[in-house]
Amino acid sequence: MKLAVFGRKFGECIQGSMRRSRVWIVLLLVPLLLTGCVEYDVGINFESQTHGEIVQHIQLGERLKAFSSATAEAWLDSIERRTRQLHGQVKRSSDREITVKIPFNNGAELVEKFNQFFNSEERNQAELANSPEAQIPDISSQMAVRQRNFLLAIYNHLNYELDLRSLGVISSNGTVIVSPGVLLDLEFTLNTPWGATAVVSEDGLMPESRKDGRQLVWTLQPGQLNHLETRFWVPSPIGIGAFIIVVFVTVSIFLKDKLLPALGIGQRKPLKAKKPQPETVNLGG
Repeated sequence: MKLAVFGRKFGECIQGSMRRSRVWIVLLLVPLLLTGCVEYDVGINFESQTHGEIVQHIQLGERLKAFSSATAEAWLDSIERRTRQLHGQVKRSSDREITVKIPFNNGAELVEKFNQFFNSEERNQAELANSPEAQIPDISSQMAVRQRNFLLAIYNHLNYELDLRSLGVISSNGTVIVSPGVLLDLEFTLNTPWGATAVVSEDGLMPESRKDGRQLVWTLQPGQLNHLETRFWVPSPIGIGAFIIVVFVTVSIFLKDKLLPALGIGQRKPLKAKKPQPETVNLGG
């Protein structure tokens, strides 16, 4: 009896070990099979006070496309719909790659379109629950831009919060058992004409500076709360144009009132007074 009980417990122990081994084998193979499955680059090109664009480039790996084709296709279709709703352009290079460009005219419009795009509620929960998009985790994204006009240039202070904690594979006790960093390659890029300065707080990310400081690139951390902050200046075409007009008018007045009279240009010669003619006396009666 004791031998039978021992044999049964030994068998259960072996089965449990095999199950745990299969779990660890899966966890070890997933990074190898799915490394670089998603490349997601988000960029903001801030060219001037009145022109810029949001650029996104997404490329899915072949393994991921085959692993969850319906979900991946629904995700790309959702991005395409939201881009068109914001009057953007979509370029679909293949069934695994898409590039979108969304224009904006000022900082306020940038914030409105960016937050609307990444926090879009296209359909109600009932419709979403029955679609492949229900398998896409919720991601919280919030951008804010504070601007000040100094006539010739605009000062911008950009804050961006991106919550990617839903992308982590979490165990029942809250421990991250699979890091999504091996599955996702996420970058946020800011391009400015005069360069930008990163503001790094305790919970902020340090960007990489490129193109002589005109481009900052943040590598986002999946499974974590990402905080980005930066300050930069952009030229103001309206202010520069107004300044040129003021300078031109000022120089014109100076030339007219000061320089030209000193050179004797534009002065009229005084008219000579006519001599009075003697009156003719008629003596002929």
